[in-house]
Amino acid sequence: MWWVNQMGGYDRTVDALTSPAARFACHPDLSGKDGGHAINLRQLAREGVVLLGRLQEVQGSRAILASDLEENLAKADAQAIQLTYAIDDYVLRTGMDVPVESMSEDATSKWMPPADPILEVDLYAAGISTVIWATGFQLDFGWVHVPVFDETGAPVHQRGVTPAPGLYFLGLPWLYTEKSALLFGIGEDAAFLAAAIAARA
Repeated sequence: MWWVNQMGGYDRTVDALTSPAARFACHPDLSGKDGGHAINLRQLAREGVVLLGRLQEVQGSRAILASDLEENLAKADAQAIQLTYAIDDYVLRTGMDVPVESMSEDATSKWMPPADPILEVDLYAAGISTVIWATGFQLDFGWVHVPVFDETGAPVHQRGVTPAPGLYFLGLPWLYTEKSALLFGIGEDAAFLAAAIAARA
């Protein structure tokens, strides 16, 4: 996150996105532990974590899984590599004096999923008694009964200001910049909205 912010990534505005769906693209897997570091899924597998494909449905005690584990790992690898190249390029262009680091420990060839992926898990038979859903959240505007939504259900606005007088949005992903939904970025949008509300008054 420090590097993305340093490179100006969090200041990119919503009009730079290739499509509205890009507002909800996945972010790199990161942790703030020990000063912060990337989380490589293949490294987790080498350490004993059982990686599975996307959950498709649950039938009784059986979890039915998609066969897309390798595809998802490849996407995560590509994203990490793309970000690493962007950081390397930034370091070269700015002449920053930083320690040389390598992705060799997280090389994609170090761990590969089994040729026959697990497509079904019987939770009872596997001794799994607790499932923790860590899937994030989905926006719900069902309680807003004002016609300010597009065909996808997203609010129509300009930096949080809707066409409906008195209705504003704040904290949405890419409300204006990539950091609009983050604590360290929401203040800029809040200040803009405060000025917009004062001007309307």
